[in-house]
Amino acid sequence: MRLKQYQVDAFASRAFEGNPAAVCPLAGWPDDALMQAIAEENNLAETAFFVPAGEDFELRWFTPVAEVDLCGHATLAAAHVLFEHLGYARPMISFATRSGALRVQRRGRLLEMDFPSTPAGPCAVPEGLVAGLGRQPLEVLAADDYLAVFGSEAEVRAIRPNHGWLSQLDRRGVIVSAAGDEVDFVSRFFAPKYGIPEDPVTGSAHCILTPYWAAKLGRTSLNARQVSKRGGNLGCALQGERVLLSGSAITVIESELGFET
Repeated sequence: MRLKQYQVDAFASRAFEGNPAAVCPLAGWPDDALMQAIAEENNLAETAFFVPAGEDFELRWFTPVAEVDLCGHATLAAAHVLFEHLGYARPMISFATRSGALRVQRRGRLLEMDFPSTPAGPCAVPEGLVAGLGRQPLEVLAADDYLAVFGSEAEVRAIRPNHGWLSQLDRRGVIVSAAGDEVDFVSRFFAPKYGIPEDPVTGSAHCILTPYWAAKLGRTSLNARQVSKRGGNLGCALQGERVLLSGSAITVIESELGFET
């Protein structure tokens, strides 16, 4: 079997920043075990696979250890591959996913993704969260992930997570966030139980962060930066029950997978 694969830095304006994702265009779905094996071999936060479905596409995402319900940066990467490498000519791409229909369209040099908003609600501080982060947040909320809010960007940057504690929590991962010094808000994201100690830039986390900071700051259009080692910028807009996330992407590797099955 031979498969074309692209490695794309998403939420990046130049190579080697943002979040790298592998993208495999497919003619049809192989066994899940094969896709999981490819994702494990890539050892990136996400590998995206898509197949044609009429004029649209079905899209799935795998971490090195599991399939996930939603991934922003790998969706951005998949749309980038379709627009830039596979000759997709319509202005908008629609992906059928485990999180419903996700749409991506060109906005000048940026790609804008239309995702579901997933507001977080108040919760008790789970055992292990403070130990895992090494400091006490001002506020803790929960949606698909825990959201721990701190008082400053400096505190978010200074966190040195204990992944042993964080991997025992009952959510996908932990978002840490604060108001930003030069942008509206900053964040980091840890998901060790899914094989991602720290994700460089996490689109799905901003489905939680955008409604939180829109309410906190009283604005629906926000600029965000994920302050991981690689870092990446996102434009975020809240539109009712949807979140619009925008960013750019750069292809860094084109390759071919060849193996026996």
